[in-house]
Amino acid sequence: MKAILLDIEGTTTPIDFVHRTLFPFARERMADFVAENFDVLASEIVSLKIEYEKDYAGKFYTKKFDENAADLISSYLVFLVDEDRKSTALKSIQGKIWEKDYESGELKSIVFDDVPQAFDRWNEQGKTLAIYSSGSVLAQELIFKYSNHGDLTGFITSYFDTNIGGKKDAASYKNIAVTLDFPAAEITFVSDIAVELDAAKIAGMQTVLSFREGNAPLDAENEHQIIKSFDELN
Repeated sequence: MKAILLDIEGTTTPIDFVHRTLFPFARERMADFVAENFDVLASEIVSLKIEYEKDYAGKFYTKKFDENAADLISSYLVFLVDEDRKSTALKSIQGKIWEKDYESGELKSIVFDDVPQAFDRWNEQGKTLAIYSSGSVLAQELIFKYSNHGDLTGFITSYFDTNIGGKKDAASYKNIAVTLDFPAAEITFVSDIAVELDAAKIAGMQTVLSFREGNAPLDAENEHQIIKSFDELN
């Protein structure tokens, strides 16, 4: 094992922090943020329009959408939040909302107590540490920069979000291995989601299931090594 690839939610960070703190925080501020920052969200809005057209055609979302109307865009974004959609555009906007409030001190992220010690241990062992989450790269960096255990970004060499591919697609993990410049077999991916681990395993990575407090119950058919703490990851 020369490189360790970590999921965030349910792996380094409690699920409750993401769903009960971060998501509601961004949802509450969505309308004002989109209205005040409309001019710098052009690329996200283009992506949202494409996503909206699929949702409208499938009758998943029946309200209007107008790329020139901030209120209609924010309404659709709130819908995506409530659906827990892994939308790249949504995740980008959420990260931008959180950034200001992390910097002001209003937000502080939570990582499990064993995380900083594990990061330090892996660094001393010469392991490469990378993050792969559905949240934007910016959102990932903020979580580790403004954590309850201080700034942990110095331990992390690379961040990957859904721009590299979906977390349930084996091709995404192959692309990550190429980017990290390691054979997939020398990379261990840790996540709390078995289908993500299945995809990583198909790509040739070693896989470990994170079973933290607050995570979903274990699937009886799980075929991956299980850990409750990074202290168990050797």
